[in-house]
Amino acid sequence: MERRSFVKRAGLAGVLAAGAAPAIVHAQANLRWRLASSFPKSLDTIFGAAEVFAKKVGEMTGGKFQISVHAAGELVPAFGVVDAVQNATVEMTHTAPYYFYGKDPTFCLGCAVPFGLNSRQMTAWMYEGNGLKLMREFYAKFNMISFPGGNTGAQMGGWFRKEIKSVADLKGLKFRCNPFAGRVLEPFGVVPQSIPGGDIYPALEKGTIDAAEWVGPYDDQKLGFNKVAPNYYYPGWWEGGPQLDFFINTKAWEALPAEYKAAVEAAASHAHVEMQARYDVRNPAALKQLVGSGTKLRPFPVDVMNAAFKSAQDVYADLSAKNPEWKKVWDDYSKFRADQNLWFRYTEAIFDRFMQAQKL
Repeated sequence: MERRSFVKRAGLAGVLAAGAAPAIVHAQANLRWRLASSFPKSLDTIFGAAEVFAKKVGEMTGGKFQISVHAAGELVPAFGVVDAVQNATVEMTHTAPYYFYGKDPTFCLGCAVPFGLNSRQMTAWMYEGNGLKLMREFYAKFNMISFPGGNTGAQMGGWFRKEIKSVADLKGLKFRCNPFAGRVLEPFGVVPQSIPGGDIYPALEKGTIDAAEWVGPYDDQKLGFNKVAPNYYYPGWWEGGPQLDFFINTKAWEALPAEYKAAVEAAASHAHVEMQARYDVRNPAALKQLVGSGTKLRPFPVDVMNAAFKSAQDVYADLSAKNPEWKKVWDDYSKFRADQNLWFRYTEAIFDRFMQAQKL
């Protein structure tokens, strides 16, 4: 009785300081969850974030709480993971929320939208702005709670068989891209294709699609896109800071003891930071290798960027007029973006441009 009173009064931090944590972990029941990823095992960065998360949860609970990580297609298809969590087929998933644009475009605001926040700004909006609160209110309608689960940083614009010299060259282009980018590009005659990461290479090789974007040099090199499309465009204006999420079934989350909830939250934050660190370390070397093997780096033409920006604003206005869920989150997101860009204009952007012009 005295021990229970002590734990209640002291809380977890006090218990840890008193050296009582092992007994508490021991008192918790063994628990096993399944995590369905939207990504193939071959991508050690993006799939690996879920493995980092699961390992850390196990370590922080003394091995009592084990989460098995399953690649896309093992338990459910890559794009079926939200349904699986919502219906409690699995307890949780690691995925890119914008894959579920078809359910509601508001999902995309939890990941990335064209000309949106960069990765630092996205993390700031989530943790210190209203992002996590607003997105969790939205996800609750799907019987899920969310935790930020990594960011790739700004992405590349993709691999194209033919050179893109103007907006006119986009007409009829079958382009594997995220659904939101597809909607922005449709007015220019682009035919968007939604294909899971593991299936992109064969589609590009066979000519089923004309172009494809995934993430950046490290992953793209692993997937072999440079072997079937020589032109590598930048930037990926539709993904300036795409955030991955861990979605957990609401009832499964609520049934967790407080110590396990704390472990999940801490492990997700750890995976969130580590994922982008991995990309930032691996992408430079991979880009050098790609260029060395004949890849042609090309910037998107200015008229393509300007036309895409205008098209994106039209889409946002249309969604705000028709979708109250979108408008509620977008109003906060866009205001936060304006304030962040005002600040970055005088600091990060100027510093980065100066440093990138130097011969180091």
